[in-house]
Amino acid sequence: MIPQGARLADLAKAAGVSTATVSRVLNDKPGVAESTRQAVLSAIESLGYQVEDHRGADDGFIAVMVPELANPGFAAFATELSLQLSAAGRHMIMCTAGPGALTEVAYLDALLGVEIAGIISVSGTLADKLVSHEHYQRLAAAGVPAVFINAYDPDIDGSFYSTSDAEAIAMSVAHLRQFGHERIGLAVGQQRYQPAQRKIDAFLGLGFPRSSIISTIFSVEGGQAAGARLLDAGHTAIICGSDLMALGAIREAHARGLSVPGDLSIVGYDDSAVMAFTAPGLTTVRQPVARLCQSAVGALMSAIRGLPTDSTEMFFHPDLIIRQSTGPHHGS
Repeated sequence: MIPQGARLADLAKAAGVSTATVSRVLNDKPGVAESTRQAVLSAIESLGYQVEDHRGADDGFIAVMVPELANPGFAAFATELSLQLSAAGRHMIMCTAGPGALTEVAYLDALLGVEIAGIISVSGTLADKLVSHEHYQRLAAAGVPAVFINAYDPDIDGSFYSTSDAEAIAMSVAHLRQFGHERIGLAVGQQRYQPAQRKIDAFLGLGFPRSSIISTIFSVEGGQAAGARLLDAGHTAIICGSDLMALGAIREAHARGLSVPGDLSIVGYDDSAVMAFTAPGLTTVRQPVARLCQSAVGALMSAIRGLPTDSTEMFFHPDLIIRQSTGPHHGS
C-alpha cells in the first residue's frame, strides 16, 4: 500500500504524469490509458511502495445513452436495458443526449471523470455522419468498453448490434405489393442519420425513384409534412421511418378526408406499445429490442471482464406486425 507520507507529487514526477492521473490510478478510476496506468504502477514500485489492485469486474456504473425518451422507440430500449443490466447486477446511469452532438460529447467528457465501467449507446452520435466520432475513440483509449445499438463505425473499437433496415424495407414493400400497391413512398428522418440512410438505400435498391422519398424529421409533424407531399405526388402507400411519423401521415390523410387504409396504406417502424390501440391499429416493423439488448449487455459484460470482443456489426431480423393501417387501395 502507499504510505500516507508518500506525496502524489513525487509519484507523479517519477511517472511523468500529473498528480490527478496518479490519484485516478490509486483510486481505480477509469479514464486512464492502460499504458499510463502501468507507468504509474511502475513508478510506485520503483519508489519502494506496493499497490493492490482493487479493481473488480463488478464495480462501476454502466452509462446508457439514448437520444431522447419522448420517442417511445428509444424509451423501449431504455426500459429493456434497465431490466437486463439489473438482472446482471449492474447499476445504470441514464443519459438522454438529445438530437444534437454537443450534449452527448459533454456527457462522455463528464463520464470519464466518474467510475464508469462501460457504455451502451443507442442510435447516438456514432449514427450521425456529420459529427466527429473522436469522443468515442478517446473513450476506447481510456479503456472504457462501449457497445452500440443501431449505429456503426468500423474505425471505433466496440461491439455493434443493429436491426436490419434492409429487411425492414423489403418486408414492408412486399406486404404492400401483395395488396396491389406500386406507388409506394418512403418517409424517413434526415439522411445524416445511419438508419435513415440505410432505409433509403434499401428502398432505392428495390427500384423506386428518389422522388418517392421524403426526408424530414422523426416526429408526428415530420410524418404529416412528408405524407402531404407523397399524397400530392399520387402515392397510395407510405412506409415511415418511425411510428410517430406514421401517426403524422395518418393525421394528414384524415385531414384530407381520406380513409386509412381505403385510400392510403401506411406502415410504421418500432411497434411502440400503444400502436395496437390507434385508429386504425398500425401495421409496423417491430425491432427485436429484447434480443438486441441481451446481446449488447452480454458483450459489455465480457468486455468489462477483459475478454476479447468482435467489432463485426451483427444484424438482427425485424418482424412485420400486420394490423389495420394497410390494405387494398380502393381510391380512384
